[in-house]
Amino acid sequence: MSTLEDLAGRGLVKPPRWLPANVMYETIMGSVAYGVSGDSSDLDLYGFAIPPKEDLFPHLRGAIAGFGTPPPRFEQFEAHHVVDPQALGGSGRSHDLTIYSIVKFFQLAMENNPNIIDSLFTPATCVVHTTAVGTLVRERRRLFLHKGCWPKFKGYAYAQLHKIATKSPLGKRAAVVEEHGYDVKFAYHVVRLLGEVEMILVEEDLDLQRDRERLKAIRRGEWSQERLRQWCAEKESQLERAWAESRLRAVPDEAALRRLLLDCLESHYGSLSGCVQDPDRAVTALRNIQAELERVRDVL
Repeated sequence: MSTLEDLAGRGLVKPPRWLPANVMYETIMGSVAYGVSGDSSDLDLYGFAIPPKEDLFPHLRGAIAGFGTPPPRFEQFEAHHVVDPQALGGSGRSHDLTIYSIVKFFQLAMENNPNIIDSLFTPATCVVHTTAVGTLVRERRRLFLHKGCWPKFKGYAYAQLHKIATKSPLGKRAAVVEEHGYDVKFAYHVVRLLGEVEMILVEEDLDLQRDRERLKAIRRGEWSQERLRQWCAEKESQLERAWAESRLRAVPDEAALRRLLLDCLESHYGSLSGCVQDPDRAVTALRNIQAELERVRDVL
């Protein structure tokens, strides 16, 4: 049972009726996934679900592309600060949930959105719910990686760096700034993101917890803001070289990812006949038939 299904069953969240039973993958994100916080931390969960077939293929319910008002389509469900009073032995725990449509999840992953890529590389212990479809996508997660990760992760990292200089802290964050002179939570995300993209470019893989001791030190305030900015400047030069030398594909393999997406949908729905044409599969089938005819030509 997914966390969303559990919370919905107890009336703590109100997602679309079809959603809880159709979550394919759900994993813990945030500081728990990065190995920089204790088990009592609030839980940030990401995942994806497969909507009803008519949602992904609206022509099945009579919609005509380009005519009239297009029917609404599910993209994501979010619920923030959902308190589960039964968690942690009755002391309670807060949840933030984001569940995407599998199509939007694939699109964001193909664009190398850092949050979505991270959700596929969380430690196995963070995966709280998966199905055959979820397991298939996680097993093929490296297929989403390409050299476009560098500008994408760089943009997210420098957005965090910009927040250090411009965002006025509130609540607990204000106390953190008062103690350390700047927002060390933003700082740790900067270092985390640049470290992650280096692993992707150099190793074509990602270990979210490899750098946890350094990230913990930054969160404890052991890095000054000057040290952070100097480290970023040096790391950016290193990453430009890593990008140039990386053996990753330059752009996403859209055809392979489309095939994976269709495999997931067929696993869930059954046949996609009448929903989508797959010329690549037809060509492959014809080639297989031709090869078989060639093999038995002498016998015939």
